[in-house]
Amino acid sequence: MRGPVAVLALAVAAMAPVCADAGQVYRWTDADGITHYGDRRPASEAPVTTLAVPSEPTPIAGLRIEPVDGGWQAWADNRLAGPIEVMLHYSRRENVDSRPALPARATVAAGGSALVAVLQSSDPARATAFELRMDSLPGHPSAAPRDVVYRLPLQAPSTRIDQGHGGSFSHGDAENRYAVDFATPEGTPVLAARDGVVMQTEGGFGRTGLDRDRYAGRANFVRILHDDGSMALYAHLQPGGVMVRSGQRVRAGQQVGLSGNTGFSTGPHLHFVVQVNRGMRLLSLPFRMAGPEGLLDLGAAGDSAATGYAASARFSPSRRHLGSLSIWPTERR
Repeated sequence: MRGPVAVLALAVAAMAPVCADAGQVYRWTDADGITHYGDRRPASEAPVTTLAVPSEPTPIAGLRIEPVDGGWQAWADNRLAGPIEVMLHYSRRENVDSRPALPARATVAAGGSALVAVLQSSDPARATAFELRMDSLPGHPSAAPRDVVYRLPLQAPSTRIDQGHGGSFSHGDAENRYAVDFATPEGTPVLAARDGVVMQTEGGFGRTGLDRDRYAGRANFVRILHDDGSMALYAHLQPGGVMVRSGQRVRAGQQVGLSGNTGFSTGPHLHFVVQVNRGMRLLSLPFRMAGPEGLLDLGAAGDSAATGYAASARFSPSRRHLGSLSIWPTERR
């Protein structure tokens, strides 16, 4: 007979250290003496108190365990308006097997769920216990990006590139090697550089700093999915600077946000990068972009052949988000 088990579900960001930011909630008392709370400042003459509420990066997927006859089903629930890939691992295990064997991968459609694995006791007469961890990443691993010319993602009379392809400050990893940082004042309208669907947004952060561990995962951003499976990331938007919603279809040139200076940043700018998922790894892609006087010089980066569009295809919101779940007996019998 199976002993009692304790089930704990948890979703955390891969880069989620001590909270460095907060949202706001407003508290006020009306004429009848009733205290109210809301996320918008009330149109009231009564005194209003502003409360700081810790803000964390939003997980892109959830791990769900469903008991079935003779075992458990492990499901991945996609919270984005675009496809994701997940990988399920054991953190700890005792007297348990799975079909397929872990680690196991699955692709989950926008807003959908997928069965990743079925687990069961190896020996039903013994106590069974396990802990699971699930990594998740935006994008479909079989995306086939096309070579297109992107439009300038800013509504500004002039632009300056502070850091181009292969920039030494923060464009040295695979996720950001072909990113471009446009220096621009806070509040500059950010425009879609290509048609697509808003896949993911984050708008709850308000601080900036150069502590990478603290601020790398805390920039406001919009991620737009293109029809070839590639994704464009518009990052470091100002607080409240996300002007679109997940699932919304946008056209090139449509305003999607306001530039800012949130997260790991040295000053106001827009971080723009085109990415694809390649087997639980996000890779940035070289791209062409038209400016007022023709194609922009986006800087040099080495090894461009390794990320060519035909053959294959660090900003932290593109990093994996984790879901974990424990099934571990509180008492073994």
